[in-house]
Amino acid sequence: MWLVAAGAAAAGCSTTTDGAARCPGCGPGGEPSFPSSKPTVSTPTTTSSATPTPSPMVPNPGGQNLAPSDTGYVYIETKSGQTRCQLNSQSVGCESNFTNAPVVNGIPANGVEVTAGGSLRWIVGNLGDIPTTTLDYATYHAVGWTIAAGSDGTRFTNDGTGHGMFVGTQGAEVF
Repeated sequence: MWLVAAGAAAAGCSTTTDGAARCPGCGPGGEPSFPSSKPTVSTPTTTSSATPTPSPMVPNPGGQNLAPSDTGYVYIETKSGQTRCQLNSQSVGCESNFTNAPVVNGIPANGVEVTAGGSLRWIVGNLGDIPTTTLDYATYHAVGWTIAAGSDGTRFTNDGTGHGMFVGTQGAEVF
């Protein structure tokens, strides 16, 4: 679902291919169309005064479950509203205005993706108009991932492999 900027790569090309771009599940205009209402997430009754740190964690059996869409994705947004992510059973992709992102095809990356196997890649993309659930600073579970949201960032840990990433506006770390 990531749209990658290819303008820099296309410079100097002299051939064209007839046809129309296809994006399964996308609506008119190239971005997915979803209802604009956001699901509500209840605030946990217990809170921790400790700030999460970007160190590996064992999945917590507690926490709220987030149900996937009909396409198998869960869409979330951080409490600050600065980072949005989409998860499926195989990967997590997040979009933010990162302060320390690498340059991809001459453009600072605004997206990062980690696979269940622990591979990380930076991309330039746009998640489009996705129906996000705003997370509180708490633990959640979705499509085989444990999500630990904190004020300094969000940790995604694959429950089966233990691999994942810690992502915040400062960047991302894979583990």
